[in-house]
Amino acid sequence: MAKLQDIVAFLEATLKTEKIPDYPGAYNGLQLENAGEVQHVVLAVDASLPVIEQAIEERADLLLVHHGMFWQGVRPLTGANYRKLKLAMDAGLAIYSSHLPLDVHETLGNNVCLMKALGLGKGTSFFDWKGLLLGRRGFFADSLGELVSRLEGAVGGAVHVRGNLDQPAGVVGVITGGAGSEVEAVQQAGIDTFITGEGPHWSYCLAEELAINVLYAGHYATEVFGVQALGELLAKEFHVSSTFLDHPTGL
Repeated sequence: MAKLQDIVAFLEATLKTEKIPDYPGAYNGLQLENAGEVQHVVLAVDASLPVIEQAIEERADLLLVHHGMFWQGVRPLTGANYRKLKLAMDAGLAIYSSHLPLDVHETLGNNVCLMKALGLGKGTSFFDWKGLLLGRRGFFADSLGELVSRLEGAVGGAVHVRGNLDQPAGVVGVITGGAGSEVEAVQQAGIDTFITGEGPHWSYCLAEELAINVLYAGHYATEVFGVQALGELLAKEFHVSSTFLDHPTGL
């Protein structure tokens, strides 16, 4: 049994939460506390009602997610918003969220974990956003088709491709999640092949005009890595059990 406050302090220090800027709805950190003890941690990408219900079935004391409960801003505590909070509080389920701090972490982050899964090593940081380097970059010596094959294996599903599979992949940039709208800035950063989760319709058209390869591998599918790595770390550091709940959106 571990203390919630000790786990939270460890996460804040490890992820450097206070130093990293983020989107307004992220609210990184402890979003809901419990009575103070943790024996079982559940990891998931989203703090949605079905995930919270599954976490309670798993008898979790702490749900650690990438996307927290407040993405849509302040909303009335009615309907699903009321139900998920009441269920969590009645079950003694604490909820902790880490968005960009987990994306960019140098060893636990979604970006670096995906890079490693592709055989690209840790790579180096790139793409400045408010003083934060959001992505990782590396070099892939084989074709775009081979990179697509590896990426499909890593994310466990199909990848939407903008580019010629027979061409070299070249310099690869990875920004997981919904970074497709940054395709022009990524191309200007010297990236030949951009791997992200999703993007707006126009990002594909613009990528064609800019002659940059873009691999859209799924917002959810590219962001399962960080929470899983964090769960493994917490299990070692605090001798708690951990379970990853896979609840894909298909997006």
